[in-house]
Amino acid sequence: MLTLTQALYDRIVEHARQDHPDEACGVVAGPAGTGRPERFIPMLNAARSPTFYEFDSKDLLKLYREMDDRDEEPVIVYHSHTATEAYPSRTDVTYANEPGAHYVLVSTADKDGLGDFQFRSYRIVDGVITEEEVQVVEAY
Repeated sequence: MLTLTQALYDRIVEHARQDHPDEACGVVAGPAGTGRPERFIPMLNAARSPTFYEFDSKDLLKLYREMDDRDEEPVIVYHSHTATEAYPSRTDVTYANEPGAHYVLVSTADKDGLGDFQFRSYRIVDGVITEEEVQVVEAY
């Protein structure tokens, strides 16, 4: 199960809405070994595409060095889908290289009548996708 604060949830959704019609992407880092998402890090979609996201390699290297210096790890890796449901694509699965991370997808397309977005979380390990419950709390 992914547990995150309302503030982090809101920031991820807001980033997805702001970058629409392009896909948004980013990371929420947390103290290494805790599994607790704390630091919101929106990233630039280097692809600037409504159907694909890509972290800029220089930005990603800088982020990993910064997380290493702060004894952090990526707890959530998120991105948005602008025209499809919040479910990992084959490309998303290919890029899922953090087996300990929660992969959050936010859909800014209203495909299910539930509103203008969906917020779903998955574990993706060795190509296997497992959806998990999302618990939103006021504070940890």
